Amino acid sequence: MYSGRFKDVYSYMAAVMQLKEYSTRALELTTDAIDLNAANYTVWQYRREILRHLAMDLTAEMQFTDGVIAEQPKNYQVWHHRRCLIEMTGDPSQELELTAATLAKDAKNYHAWDHRQWVVSQYGLWEGELEFVEGLLKEDLRNNSAWNHRYYVVTNTAGWTAEVIERELEFACSYIRKAPNNESPWNYATGMIKSNGFCLTEFKVLGELCEELYGKGVRSPFGLKVWAEVHEEKKEYEKAIGVYEELKREPTVRYAYWEYKMKCIRELMAC
Repeated sequence: MYSGRFKDVYSYMAAVMQLKEYSTRALELTTDAIDLNAANYTVWQYRREILRHLAMDLTAEMQFTDGVIAEQPKNYQVWHHRRCLIEMTGDPSQELELTAATLAKDAKNYHAWDHRQWVVSQYGLWEGELEFVEGLLKEDLRNNSAWNHRYYVVTNTAGWTAEVIERELEFACSYIRKAPNNESPWNYATGMIKSNGFCLTEFKVLGELCEELYGKGVRSPFGLKVWAEVHEEKKEYEKAIGVYEELKREPTVRYAYWEYKMKCIRELMAC
C-alpha cells in the first residue's frame, strides 16, 4: 500500500509533467518524489529537463546527487543522472574522489566502477589509476573488480605489448605467490596473454611459477590448469595428462571437462 504522501506527491508529479511545467516548484517536487522512490527513472529524466530549461547552476545538483549516492550507492538512476550532469558541465573533477569514497565502502560496487571507467575514458584521467588499483589490491587481493579495472586501464593506455605483459605478469605473479588459490590474478595473467594473440610458453615466468608452486606442494586448481596448458603448448602431452589427472581428484563440476581435455590430448597423441 502506498502512503498518503506518496499518492499526493506522485499525483502532483503526473500533473506537472502533463502540463510540461519547468519551474523551481516542479524541481522541488521531483526532490520529494525521489525521496519517496529514488529508483523512478521518469522522475530523474524530468528533473534533468527542468534543469536544462532553467539553465541552473548545477553545483547544488551535484551536492544533491552526492547525498543520494551516499544513501543508495547501488541505485542505477542516480549514477546515470550524475553522468548526465558531468556531460552538461564538462567538469569531471570530483568524480574520482566520489567513486573512490564509494568503493572504500564497497570495493565491488558495479555502478561506481562503471562510472569511474566512463570518466577516466571520456576525459583521459588515466594518470594514477594503476596506483589506485594497487592500493585496493593491497587491501583485498581477491578484489576481482580491481583486477578487471587494471586490465581496462592497461588496455586503454600502454596496450598489451610483450614488454607490458612481462611487467604485468611480474605484478600478477607477486599476488599469486601470496594466495595461490585466488583465481583473480591467474585469470588476469592468462587473460592478458591469450586475449592478445600470445601463447603461454612465450612468457617463461608463468610456467616457472607453476613449477615453483608445485615443487612446494601447492596444488592450486588454477595453477594446475595453467601448468597443464603450458605442457600442451610444449607438446608434452604425458605431463599434461598427469596434471589433468591431479585436477580430476578434486570433486568439482569441472571433472567432465578434465576428462574431455585428456581425451583430446590422447587423440592428438594417436595421430
